[in-house]
Amino acid sequence: MSKSLVCIVCPMGCRLEITSAGDALEVAGNKCEKGIKYARDEITNPVRMICTTVKIIGGIHSVVPVKTNVPIPEKYKFDVIKAVSGITLQSPVFMGDVIIADMFGTGVDIVATRDM
Repeated sequence: MSKSLVCIVCPMGCRLEITSAGDALEVAGNKCEKGIKYARDEITNPVRMICTTVKIIGGIHSVVPVKTNVPIPEKYKFDVIKAVSGITLQSPVFMGDVIIADMFGTGVDIVATRDM
């Protein structure tokens, strides 16, 4: 397997080439050790921060922004959006409030990112 990525860990934006032979991953193109870790994580266990909105009643806006408190495995990204889309909150909501705890047993919470 061969895959190309652009490292997003630092501003250098190294173009990484990842090749695998069995269980071994080889990373080339990185200018620092962070690129190796990023490439290996991205190939073996990709995670993403999810940012979206939730409907709210009684707020100054009709939605409140929310996000995962830590990155969640990428395979759950659409499931998170679907789960959040079915929620309607009642004002007041405060930044940091947990909207959904422990999404899919991952330990990741959905939290509000502003007061409303």
